[in-house]
Amino acid sequence: MSKMSAISRADFFKAFAIGALVPMAVWLLDRLPRTQRLRRVLRPPGALAEKNFLSACIRCGQCANVCPNKCITLDGMEEGLAGLAAPIITARAQACILCMACTEVCPTGALQSLPTEAVQMGTAHVAEDICYSYAGRTCGVCYRACPLPGKAMTLGLYETPRVNAAHCVGCGLCEQACVHMPQAIRVIPRKEAA
Repeated sequence: MSKMSAISRADFFKAFAIGALVPMAVWLLDRLPRTQRLRRVLRPPGALAEKNFLSACIRCGQCANVCPNKCITLDGMEEGLAGLAAPIITARAQACILCMACTEVCPTGALQSLPTEAVQMGTAHVAEDICYSYAGRTCGVCYRACPLPGKAMTLGLYETPRVNAAHCVGCGLCEQACVHMPQAIRVIPRKEAA
């Protein structure tokens, strides 16, 4: 008799059930009402409105390949099946420098070419209760990282950051630069803010 025994009937049915139930469970979980997640991801600059973006994006990965800052990655199952392999930016890890190279290579128009000031990836929000500057200790790191200083962000006493939502493009450079742990400034993606 060989060292490898044949699979038992019970083991076969267990494997078959797992193989059939896991995709069904993923499908069902994908249809549950969305809850606020701790992991916040942004779409690349120039992305269409979320539903239109997911419909137009063919998940080719060209935007991620051309990104000189390597901030665009392809999403896993975090956003559900609808977002699988769609381009995302996790600002805390690597923010967008607004070079707009991704919009130039998008073959479907899911990413539209825009001037920097017209980008709407999200809006930065300051947690005043944990921000060093609001505690009376001068910081200002987020302001110095902002690509639109004086417009998207201004400073008050002790370099307290004030975000102007009308001009904030949501690139996440302020979130990436924040020295506080957890970060005192976070970008809320456009799809969550709407």
